[in-house]
Amino acid sequence: MDAILNNANVNFNQDNIWLLNLSLAIIMFGVALDLKLEDFKLLAVHPKPLIIGFLSQFILLPALTFLLVSLLKPPASIALGMFLVAACPGGNISNFITKLAHGNTALSISLTAFSTLLAMFLTPFNFELWSHLYAPTSVIIKSIALNPYELFMVIALILGVPLILGMTTNKYLPKSTILIVKPLKIISLGIFICFVAVAIISNFEALKQFVFKVILIVIVHNLLAILTGYFSAKIFNLSQQNQRTLAIETGIQNSGLGLLIIFTFFKGLGGMALIAATWGIWHIISGLALGLFWANKKIV
Repeated sequence: MDAILNNANVNFNQDNIWLLNLSLAIIMFGVALDLKLEDFKLLAVHPKPLIIGFLSQFILLPALTFLLVSLLKPPASIALGMFLVAACPGGNISNFITKLAHGNTALSISLTAFSTLLAMFLTPFNFELWSHLYAPTSVIIKSIALNPYELFMVIALILGVPLILGMTTNKYLPKSTILIVKPLKIISLGIFICFVAVAIISNFEALKQFVFKVILIVIVHNLLAILTGYFSAKIFNLSQQNQRTLAIETGIQNSGLGLLIIFTFFKGLGGMALIAATWGIWHIISGLALGLFWANKKIV
């Protein structure tokens, strides 16, 4: 199994890769339409939730993922996918789920934006660090000779530029922003879900023997991420509203960015692509389930 997954590539043509690029950029642009500079100023005045969110997402989750990989010992390409997902910033659907769960929506939106800015530096750093520390994945990374600068540029173009454009649009064209923000989010999310579905279906025959094992790994990994966010907030005595927010923010990762990196730098490496694509579907399911559960639970 290890040899098959480590040498298998998910086939996808270049036009569809551009579609993924476009959908991710539109998603980030849609998130930024909800942002104002005042949101960052508010976090500067009350930085504790932001700091704990940073700790949970960029320090604890990658480290705990390393421990989980060391415990489960999955095929190297699957472990590499787990490290990559854990290194990615929060996903945009976290804002909707936070609102559904009666969490702190303003904090969620700001954390998504802030983590996106940090991701330009920390996603390459965390991915390289933990992948090199685990011997089986270190072999793959060294054979590919991943260029951190090129990785930074891809993340900056796909996430950073749309973030700046979205915030600028919100500031100078507020009436237009109100009209386009909701339809844009729905359309971009629909495009991304279609991309993931087509990627899985078009390669299902080659990879179906591994799907159920991958699903189990993703479920355990996603649960670990949710619990990391929740208990990080709880240990540091954040409010219940913020506990829900950090659980969702840490549990909803930008797996779309992960897929883009996989297809751009790893030629669709089988285990990595399966993990990122499965996570992209599962975190919507688990996030909505958690949001609906908390929607019926009053904050004390």
